[in-house]
Amino acid sequence: MSQLFRWRKELCQISAPSVPQLVAVEVVEALPAPQSPAQPPPISRPRKKSSMVTIELGGARRLRVESDIDSEALGRILDVLERR
Repeated sequence: MSQLFRWRKELCQISAPSVPQLVAVEVVEALPAPQSPAQPPPISRPRKKSSMVTIELGGARRLRVESDIDSEALGRILDVLERR
């Protein structure tokens, strides 16, 4: 007999409660959210000026990217170029 049928048989032998247990629920109107004190807007910092970075790949191949490139994205790009 497979494990599934054994579990099914065991489940059928368990006596279930005759009366389901219910819990009373009362639905009420939601309370308004508490007002928080006004906060000053966040200070915006000027973005650093990005610069171009040249990566020498060898074999007269170069890759130019901006200095603020996402390092994970650059890693994926280099992986692809390395396989070619």
